[in-house]
Amino acid sequence: MALVATARIIIISAILLLCLVVLRGCDAKGPFNAAAALAKARDAAIGKVGPEVKVFNVLDYGAKADGNTDCSINFIRAFRAACNFNGDAMMVIPDGEFLIGPVVFSGPCFNPSPLIIQANGNVKAQPDISRFRGAVGTDWINFQSIDGLILSGHGTFHGQGAEAWKSNDCAGKSNCDRLPATLKFIKVNDAIIRGIKSIDPKGFHIMISNSQNFRIFNLNLQAPGDSPNTDGFHMSKSNLVKISKSIVATGDDCVSMIHGSTNISVKKVICGPGHGFSIGSLGHYEDEYDVTGIMVKNCSLTDTDNGVRIKTYKTESPSKASGIIFRDLIMDRVRNPIIIDQEYGDAKSSQPSKVSISDVRYINIKGTTTSKVAVALLCSSSNPCQGIYMNNVNLQYVGGPDEVPFSSSCANAKVNYLGFQSPLPCS
Repeated sequence: MALVATARIIIISAILLLCLVVLRGCDAKGPFNAAAALAKARDAAIGKVGPEVKVFNVLDYGAKADGNTDCSINFIRAFRAACNFNGDAMMVIPDGEFLIGPVVFSGPCFNPSPLIIQANGNVKAQPDISRFRGAVGTDWINFQSIDGLILSGHGTFHGQGAEAWKSNDCAGKSNCDRLPATLKFIKVNDAIIRGIKSIDPKGFHIMISNSQNFRIFNLNLQAPGDSPNTDGFHMSKSNLVKISKSIVATGDDCVSMIHGSTNISVKKVICGPGHGFSIGSLGHYEDEYDVTGIMVKNCSLTDTDNGVRIKTYKTESPSKASGIIFRDLIMDRVRNPIIIDQEYGDAKSSQPSKVSISDVRYINIKGTTTSKVAVALLCSSSNPCQGIYMNNVNLQYVGGPDEVPFSSSCANAKVNYLGFQSPLPCS
């Protein structure tokens, strides 16, 4: 019996030591409660948090709200202190103007509930693109390896991208160097982003990769319509992302979902200017993950280059895009309302796309277009599109007068039509 008791004591001691040394405590986060986290995000924006939440204000770590002093290290120190605090914590970016270069906010964090970042100030990026060359992550504000995060407030993140856009060389080649995204989330799970504004990013406004369980509400993303590659929301290899009640006016896709995007919901988003809602480009890389479970619903598009688009490269990289619904969309003077383009990229290549597209539904799409071909489905000759459904599509031409008929164009696509159709279905 004495030996058994001794063995038990040794095992318990080893477990406690593991908790202290490796986990810095056994207070693991409980299951993520999205409703409770959203309520906390609303309260955090106005500083309404309980006394149990310890505040880590960037001003207390030496940041200067003068818009000229580089506060990168001060932001990093405030984040590290909040992230390493073994209790509920909130990092505060107060009202004022702050200048920072590229920063990495890296976990794991040791807070028992989601780490709160209250962003109410105007945070500006260093305008000189050379400040980002060789920087860790290459993006501006990087969040990584964090389980449980709330980013909320009325603050603005200004990428000061106008000068950097001049060095963008992506128009002429597909393998160009991506310019820094304003906010990048990689390996971040159980997150709420609410209320903030992004202006003139050098690259994407918001990039999400290798992450899960995001709720994004009431964001305002702004850049000129001719700003290059300034996607609003750009996602890859991420699951269960919900975007709603947001405004995106930018120079590229309002929302882009590339390989590995699964169970994505985009609702009540106002898009324009921009390139619309895009799935792809797919087939760009080897061994891409499939795209499935996409819902774009109750959104509007105004003066965009495209409406809803699925695009794949003409390569031998195989993957699947399926279970996609575009529903209850209003389009105003959209140039190309409905597109599947499986010949994206190198026009000279004869290689058909190996990406399989199936179970795509267009339901209650209405509005106006400046193109005489409002529905263009150009699918792969080797992998024809299967299960394409058009249900109540009502688009009207409002461009200049000419003799070309208002029509649909289909190649290698099996399309099922239900309800009213304008333009007329493919013959």
